[in-house]
This record gives sequence, C-alpha cells and structure tokens, in this order.
Amino acid sequence: MSFFWFPIEHLPVIILIMLIAFSVHEFAHAWTAWKFGDDTAYREGRVTLNPLAHLDWIGMLFLVIAGFGWAKPVPVRRSRFKNPRQMSIIVTLAGPVSNLLLAFLLLLLVDLLRVFHVFDNASGDLMSNIIIFILYWISINLALFLFNLLPIPPLDGYRILEEFLPLRTRMKIQEMGQWITFGFLLIVFIPPLRDATIGQLMKLRGPLVDGMTSILDVLFSPAGGSLSKAIFASLGW
Repeated sequence: MSFFWFPIEHLPVIILIMLIAFSVHEFAHAWTAWKFGDDTAYREGRVTLNPLAHLDWIGMLFLVIAGFGWAKPVPVRRSRFKNPRQMSIIVTLAGPVSNLLLAFLLLLLVDLLRVFHVFDNASGDLMSNIIIFILYWISINLALFLFNLLPIPPLDGYRILEEFLPLRTRMKIQEMGQWITFGFLLIVFIPPLRDATIGQLMKLRGPLVDGMTSILDVLFSPAGGSLSKAIFASLGW
C-alpha cells in the first residue's frame, strides 16, 4: 500500500497534507457539534483549523515512523443535542465526509487552473511535483475517509454503529476495549494482516477517484475534459 510506504523525500509533503487533513476532519466534528448545541469542543478551542489545536504528538510520531497516525478526538456530549441519535450520526459523519470533500475540491481546483492555462508554461519538474502533491492529497484524504468508516472502536464507523447497538452490547465492547485496540494495532503494523484488511479497503479509492473525475469530466468537457482524469488514467488509477 503506497499510502503507508512512501519515499523518505516525500515525508515533508505527507506531513503537511496529514496536518491539513486531520485539522479539517476534527474541525468538521467540532463545528457540527457546536452548531447542533454542544459547545464542549468550542470551549476547548477545537472549532478551529489551527493544527496545533488538534495535534496528537504520539499520533504524529507514528505517522513519521510507520506512515500511520491520528489526531486528538473531539469531545462530544450527545445529551446536549435536540435529537441525540440523528445529530450524533451527522456529527460523526462530518469528519470523514470533510476528507472526501477535500479530495474532490483539489481535483476541481486543478481542472479550473488548467482551464485558465495556469499550467501551460510549467516546467516538467514543476508538473511532476504538482502531480506528486495531487496523488498524496487524494490518496491520504480518501484513505482517511474510508479508514474512519470502519466499525472498529474508536473510529467514526463504530461511533455510528454504536447508535444502533443495545446498551448491553455496547458495554461488552467497552469491556473488550483494550483487546480490540491491541488487535487493531496488530492489523496496522503486521504487513500480511494489513494488506488483507486495510489494503483491501483502500482499493475502494480507485472507484471513488473514478466517480469524482467522471463528474469533473462532464463539467469540463467543453474545455477538453478533466486533467485530473487524464493524470489518474495515466497512472492506472
């Protein structure tokens, strides 16, 4: 999986993109909860795009040494919502969906810049760097979108599933929390397990890219089609 194994010279770009992706993800959780009536995250300074407010140093260390990291979770008090179940689900979905939007918006920007001939005089080296940035931006944000929807504690997917589980089941899962976390780490750090689970999940990035670039191809067909679609097609995405 290229997302987890990357050339060391690309590390600065990856860290930059991860800081942006994590910050937007956590901001989306915090802002949505605040608008729904829970000001817990707001009072803790989490309704911000400042990466320092969301940074988890251990998570960033893991990112540097293993290609996998995390940010500080946003505190949410569902009891403060008018409709706890529905609003909790929306607040939870806001994070992953924000990463999906980040991926799409960059592709949209790339095609707009092409329409206005911004890339016409770009050198080969510059275009290579732009393509590398696009690929990591899309790969990381789509990976965060898909990964966070896994129904495993403490990921967003489990928080959604939890809204539909009986109390007794939720309590049993909480009791097994440390073992679930241990198993989760085994999956992440043992290559065969990672490839058989997360690796298969990440294959869904291809269809997501196809869907986004198809939309852009329609939008920009009078101007010669989508540059983004041409880039990913040339790379076999």
